[in-house]
Amino acid sequence: MPMPTPSELPDGAAIDAIRRFNRFYTRKIGVLEQHLLESPFTLTEARVLFELAQRDDLTARDIGTKLGLDPGYLSRIVHAFTEKNLITRKPVPSDRRQFRLSLTAKGRLAFGRLNQESQSDVANMLSALPADDGQRLVEAMTTIERLLDDEAPRPAPVLRAHRPGDMGWIIQQHGALYAREYGWDISFEALCAEIAAQFLKTFDPARERCWIAEIDGRQVGSVFLVKHTGDIAKIRLLLINPAGRGIGLGKTLVDECIAFARACGYRKITLWTQSILLAARGIYQRAGFVRVATEPHHSFGQDLTGETWELEL
Repeated sequence: MPMPTPSELPDGAAIDAIRRFNRFYTRKIGVLEQHLLESPFTLTEARVLFELAQRDDLTARDIGTKLGLDPGYLSRIVHAFTEKNLITRKPVPSDRRQFRLSLTAKGRLAFGRLNQESQSDVANMLSALPADDGQRLVEAMTTIERLLDDEAPRPAPVLRAHRPGDMGWIIQQHGALYAREYGWDISFEALCAEIAAQFLKTFDPARERCWIAEIDGRQVGSVFLVKHTGDIAKIRLLLINPAGRGIGLGKTLVDECIAFARACGYRKITLWTQSILLAARGIYQRAGFVRVATEPHHSFGQDLTGETWELEL
């Protein structure tokens, strides 16, 4: 994996915030204490017990790989567990150097007590919070896990119709994202506000639609299909924020526009974009849109090349 360039590295404030959170949370859950939850086990020993409680056919190598443990350190844990009659070891027929590890009845009892203490500890922490804060805490932790776990499956986005409050989000996201990624000024946000206001004022639910894409209940994308003329529809304000990228969401939103336009009996879909918006242009091109016009212009504080794309239905 290539090393990031200095310009791609997070700023110092972001790094400090994550390190501060790590220090807070390890203190909060007692990781720095000698034993976990006043049990005779360290955090690492408890993790090994947890893995063995999930499966009966694990080897020390399996556990070490999953938890990233030093083989020598893990070997000492396995030896101590064996001495305390918490686990049994059976040679693997195909490799006599490896052993299948299983919890004994005593080991399962020890894990059960530890698991119950952990459940109670978390329940007490949540019960001390207002209901909404508890839900926010769970959602935030789920987000952290999903973002940092390369093997975690990404939840599928859910599309829904717009509702009160969504237009403000769409305008804010466009203004912030395009300023950050392309240097566009606040006049672009003003244009987005005009488009959103006009959509609400003249909205025709039979022939127009706004889709909001959500992941875990959080908005990550949007698009409008509006009436341009009697037989031509127009795609406007396609947006995928960073949390929704890399999962084909842009294609999903554009496909929804195309299917809805066909169902409404439109003859053509048109749209206006900029030559520098490579990801969006790629989505339109793969969907069958054809560029029919280009025009240089100065807008949003930048010299740009506007492009008109069309799709015959």
